[in-house]
Amino acid sequence: MKYLYQLFLAFNSTWLIAVVFLVKEKYVFNFIEKFSMYYSWGIFILIPIILTILSFLVAKTLPKDNLQRNSVIEIELANNNFLPTYLGYFFVSLGVNDISTLVVIFLIIYIFTFLSQTLYFNPIFLLFGYHFYFVKTSANIKIFLITKRKLKTPGNDNFNNLRRINDYTFIEL
Repeated sequence: MKYLYQLFLAFNSTWLIAVVFLVKEKYVFNFIEKFSMYYSWGIFILIPIILTILSFLVAKTLPKDNLQRNSVIEIELANNNFLPTYLGYFFVSLGVNDISTLVVIFLIIYIFTFLSQTLYFNPIFLLFGYHFYFVKTSANIKIFLITKRKLKTPGNDNFNNLRRINDYTFIEL
């Protein structure tokens, strides 16, 4: 299940490339063609939001883990670290002129996102109140933590409800 979840997270974190392209090219769904193209765009935007909600439900099946308060020695907010990456994705999708090129670019970015398996940053998590942190443990291991908490001081919090996405990435539900 963990492997499927990793595939799913990689897809969710890169799907916005397609959304930007579809809006730029003014694509519409055939079944709502007689309505405004804005309905199609709304659906394009809703797809990654719904998939992200699904990812929270699937995350409940991941292996449980925890971090004790004395094991966290450093906290670094990572919310803003990914903005340049996503701006790059958006500019690439704005420069793509056809679906076949989009598919190739999407697949390349998707594969690299999945194979890196270090971070699964999905900007839609921010809409649901999640924050991204790099946390350094007393064993000198840097992990990526996705949580709704606002962390400021190392050693103040226990994390008893973590789900392990991979060896270095955890989500707190």
